[in-house]
Amino acid sequence: MAYYLGIDTSNYTSSVSLFHSNTNQIVMQKRLLPVASNAVGLRQSDAVFAHVKQLHHLIEELFREQKYPIKAVGVSTRPRSVEGSYMPAFLVGDLVASSIASVLGVKKYECSHQEGHIVAALYSASAIDLLNNKFLAFHVSGGTTECLLVEPKNNLFDVTLIAKTLDLNAGQLIDRVGVMLGLQFPCGKALTELALQCNKKFKIKPTLKGHDIHLSGVQNQCETMYQKGVSKEEIARYVIEYIKSSLEAMTKGVQEQYGQLPLLYAGGVMSNTIIKEYMSNNYNGLFASPEFSADNAAGVSIITAIKDNENGQCN
Repeated sequence: MAYYLGIDTSNYTSSVSLFHSNTNQIVMQKRLLPVASNAVGLRQSDAVFAHVKQLHHLIEELFREQKYPIKAVGVSTRPRSVEGSYMPAFLVGDLVASSIASVLGVKKYECSHQEGHIVAALYSASAIDLLNNKFLAFHVSGGTTECLLVEPKNNLFDVTLIAKTLDLNAGQLIDRVGVMLGLQFPCGKALTELALQCNKKFKIKPTLKGHDIHLSGVQNQCETMYQKGVSKEEIARYVIEYIKSSLEAMTKGVQEQYGQLPLLYAGGVMSNTIIKEYMSNNYNGLFASPEFSADNAAGVSIITAIKDNENGQCN
């Protein structure tokens, strides 16, 4: 029996996951980092401290019912697979993964947080086999709004950035507007609930430069709407509709350049029901379930199994 432990310490979530390569089952524990009321984020020093305080509790929870035999340990050590990608929060996960691997005498494998998101979304959508083909992956969250060309490479994959936001990330926009409306950070779920209470139609023309999008102006528009007394429900709907229109414009642009490749949408923002339903119906995009859309260690544990198998050690 081959179990693979995955650890991910992103800026807002501590998570650990076990992947059983024989049954393809995943067991996972995760917890949001505490954020003060009315705040729109965490300083990296606070994120590191929060991970240190809660990561070991999640590992205890993961192994409380059963002592799984660990074949290898995987960890996300950086936000993206590009030179210079760095965030101190990932050091906590790396330290714990290195310690566990050393004590157990097993191998440790590294990947990026973004790679974990892609694989977790594929797993949730029952589309892991897509790793054998070329496809387009959108990673849309508080820290990233990008479209990637994903191509098979050495039994895993390689990613090339082909479109992005030029200012705010979609998740940042949602959180900033949400906090302005009195919601608790992170605001995605609550803002969606507000948006679903408004059926107003908006004429939106996204601001693009090539395939890249601009989102910072939307925050200013929402602040003006709020000052004029526009309802919270209408403001929330406008934000979601603008992000949806921007992602649609980005999707059309990359498909025109790279062809009608399969589409995968990953990241916390893509769990939004309004965006998910529209893009799924109109572009046949693949989406993860909410627990695999937001930050999680599931993809990290699966990548660990794939890399271990590549080394001829998986059984």
